[in-house]
Amino acid sequence: MKVVAAMSGGVDSAVAAARAVEAGHEVTGIHLALSRNPQSYRTGARGCCTIEDANDARRAADVIGIPFYVWDLSDRFHTDVVEDFMDTYAAGQTPNPCLRCNEKIKFAAVLDRALALGFDAVATGHYATVVESGGDIELHRAVDGAKDQSYVLGVLDDRQLRHSLFPLGDTTKDRVREEAARRGLLVADKPDSHDICFVADGDNVGWLKEKLGDRAPNHGGEIRDDATGDVLGRHDGTYGFTIGQRRGLRLGRPAPDGRPRYVLDIEPVSGTVTVGPRERLAVDRIEGDRLRWCGASLPAGTVLDGDAVTVQLRAHGAEHRARVAVGDDTLDVELLDHADGIAPGQAVVVYDGTRVIGSATITRSRRVAAVGAPGVGGVGG
Repeated sequence: MKVVAAMSGGVDSAVAAARAVEAGHEVTGIHLALSRNPQSYRTGARGCCTIEDANDARRAADVIGIPFYVWDLSDRFHTDVVEDFMDTYAAGQTPNPCLRCNEKIKFAAVLDRALALGFDAVATGHYATVVESGGDIELHRAVDGAKDQSYVLGVLDDRQLRHSLFPLGDTTKDRVREEAARRGLLVADKPDSHDICFVADGDNVGWLKEKLGDRAPNHGGEIRDDATGDVLGRHDGTYGFTIGQRRGLRLGRPAPDGRPRYVLDIEPVSGTVTVGPRERLAVDRIEGDRLRWCGASLPAGTVLDGDAVTVQLRAHGAEHRARVAVGDDTLDVELLDHADGIAPGQAVVVYDGTRVIGSATITRSRRVAAVGAPGVGGVGG
């Protein structure tokens, strides 16, 4: 096959490209220029989005012996990822920009361009596995559970999966680094990227404050106690908070019992942030929209319920046993294992064993009632 290898400048994508060549594919390396102004994105060799990363990717392509090009997708990236990130925070929600980048950029814009140019597939350094079963295409977890990235790939549809290669799904990170060194790739010891690529210094709150400024309705508001309704302090913007946050609350006085408080709810219209004890973070029901099927779709009315059905709610979070009801473009998830600190805007990804079934964007969650309490609290829009 003719394959485009998306090369970020990190070790994973370099080894993935090398493995694609070794598998007999005709491979062309590409690096994505995602910033209109490279100086405005993260500096330093961290594996994504910097000038140093582009140079690292080019050197790796030279060592592997494949053609290499830079594709400018900065306008598309700004619209589909950066603007989405700001809009989601402005709505009092918590986005996942890496998931949105996979959906809109790496496996949409890049794939569409690759197919138009006569390529058959896009290869990346993600840790996941694609399996063909009876004519259906399936996405499964990687062998290395600590590095598994199937969660952020849960937005890929059947067409995208059929044109995707994940050469690292059967190996571990340690072995990838060993292989890179063996192949003479200088990125063998390069650190992984953890920060959001378009936030240059890793200060998400500072970046959002600069970009959003006084943008209504998130400028300023009260921090209130969940149990009493008392005003405990004020803040400069709801974008500085996420559900489950403990640090940086700057409250005027401690809780009566001396225990830490956590963010329980964010109301962007009034600007109210509600805080309370950790046990009030427990959630037993989730609603989501923007439903995406990862492979074959399931009809509305389907209920997934069994020992192997789980959901994952964070990129490297735990699995939770669940009962999942499918709507027209929605999921209703009953968590059999409670989860803590679930925020609207995050993704809920549904698994059947190791297979990814699909995903949705969380719109609401229901907090577990405290023991002896008469009602149940709700979080979300």
